[in-house]
Amino acid sequence: MSQICYIIGAGDNFKDDLFYPDDDDLVIAADGGYKFLKENNIRTDIILGDFDSLDKDTKMIGSQIIKLNPVKDETDTLYAINKGIEKGYKIFKIYGGTGGRTDHTISNMQSLCMLAKKNMQGFLYTEKEIITVIHNTSLSFDKTQQGYISVFSLDTESYGVNETGLKYSLENYTMSNSYPIGVSNEFVGKESTISVDNGTLMIIYPRN
Repeated sequence: MSQICYIIGAGDNFKDDLFYPDDDDLVIAADGGYKFLKENNIRTDIILGDFDSLDKDTKMIGSQIIKLNPVKDETDTLYAINKGIEKGYKIFKIYGGTGGRTDHTISNMQSLCMLAKKNMQGFLYTEKEIITVIHNTSLSFDKTQQGYISVFSLDTESYGVNETGLKYSLENYTMSNSYPIGVSNEFVGKESTISVDNGTLMIIYPRN
């Protein structure tokens, strides 16, 4: 399945977060994320959470509602991701997953790592950037991509890291999680690729 599971959280949402789901896509509102969807007339398939940040008078007609116990091991966003996995989705785009509490932002980054290690892919959107994670694979960009790109190892060491087509190149490099050599590389109008043979990388790049 190549369709997308969109997850909208209760964190910061921005004007560029507007999206237009296809019929086969899945749109999940994680608690207060429903407010953004409602205000922008975006279809909502599932609303879930303990509803601690959702307006009490919000109408949820036509959506499946899943009430979660506030005492739980999973965050609302992770529960939404697992619901998407259960329904067969492998690509996840998470909006409203940053801002507010730092611990929630970090937990969403860890969820990207979980997806990567399941051979799936998640994208976490901030106001100006996209955060994603790859594991034992590669991510490519076309020549229209602009701005800075940063790459960080999430494992103690990631082996066989390559960065090609960028201002600064790496070849078969062992990247550690204690030295930020991958920060602030730059797109230069060429097709470019980040790859890792054995390890897990977080990649941050502009929303352009």
